[in-house]
Amino acid sequence: MSTQTAEPEVWRDKKRYLWLMGLIAPTVMFTMLPFIWAMNRFGWQVAAQVPFWIGPILVYVLLPALDLRFGADGQNPPDELMAQLENDRYYRYCTYAYIPCQYASLVLGAYLFTATDLSWLGVEGSLGWFGKLGLALSVGTLGGVGINTAHELGHKKDQLERWLSKITLAQVCYGHFYIEHNRGHHVRVATPEDPASGRFGETFWEFLPRSVFGGVRSAWQLEAARLRRLDKGPWRLSNDVLNAWLMSVVLWGVLIAVFGPALIPFAVIQAVYGFSLLESVNYIEHYGLLRQTRENGRYERCTPEHSWNSDHLVTNLFLYHLQRHSDHHANPTRRYQTLRSMAGAPNLPSGYASLIGLTYFPPLWRRLMDRRVLAHYGGDITRANIDPRRRAKILARYGSAEPAAA
Repeated sequence: MSTQTAEPEVWRDKKRYLWLMGLIAPTVMFTMLPFIWAMNRFGWQVAAQVPFWIGPILVYVLLPALDLRFGADGQNPPDELMAQLENDRYYRYCTYAYIPCQYASLVLGAYLFTATDLSWLGVEGSLGWFGKLGLALSVGTLGGVGINTAHELGHKKDQLERWLSKITLAQVCYGHFYIEHNRGHHVRVATPEDPASGRFGETFWEFLPRSVFGGVRSAWQLEAARLRRLDKGPWRLSNDVLNAWLMSVVLWGVLIAVFGPALIPFAVIQAVYGFSLLESVNYIEHYGLLRQTRENGRYERCTPEHSWNSDHLVTNLFLYHLQRHSDHHANPTRRYQTLRSMAGAPNLPSGYASLIGLTYFPPLWRRLMDRRVLAHYGGDITRANIDPRRRAKILARYGSAEPAAA
């Protein structure tokens, strides 16, 4: 009588082909066209304007609902397969594919926004203001999600991927992010000096201009300092801030030349909305978290406890594991498919998509998050990154006082 020995179970990435869901955002405008045509054919002209809002609907409604339905992921790759996963080129091709889809949708959006005859779509004349606004926001959505694709590519050492990162950022005129995020945010994260780390008590609407203008200033200073070390001035094409911005100038110069000055409002709306989505995520990722100062005056090393995490499956598929943010800060060049949920990291109550809209309403945001920050620091609010304008009020409210000066 023979006995059979069970073979060890082989680990497989259950999300391998689900990563293609990341291409939904840059292709969704094409997907909506048949529905718009059909609704117009049935005489539902007013309702046919709604699909042009598919971008905001995806962010504020569909993704939160899917996160609620499918919950957390819970799967981490084993250590012994990390190198194999890192070297599997399929995963990087998934991110490369985002870019041509993004630009095809951008051109489609520019055409629909400016066209005066859309009879082939069942629209009489041009789009109304409601449809145009939704269209611009939807194209801004794919640009905002594209910043995350650029984030994934920009951290890599491969020169091609770094240039693809800047090409992806050109749509929303945020090319300086390539410099500021890699060499600024990752150095200063969870400190008062970082413009991209949200402070306890600071509203999103206060954070947004601080992060936007602070990021531009930081990127320029970092790149100018790099060039000075090479005995070069900043006003040259080798300045990665300038050449990234130049890509945006060329892109929108060509599009406006082709589609006319009527495209200018579209360009502005989609860019502002696109980078505001990024900044909302920045605000969420490190809200109130602070690296403590050592005796030598330097900040402690960044650890998992300095980033808010979420392992909700669906938003992670759309954002290439961005919500496993602690592992990303610990290993910035690690590819998205190998990022892991880390013990010791504070966790959000839901995915980023569910919380972006909440950041727009400060009382609701603070009701949800302030107690979590306080609990994370064991009730000691002095250990949090507090908005300096509200410091005295916050310390008084939570019953804490500054330590006496020596």
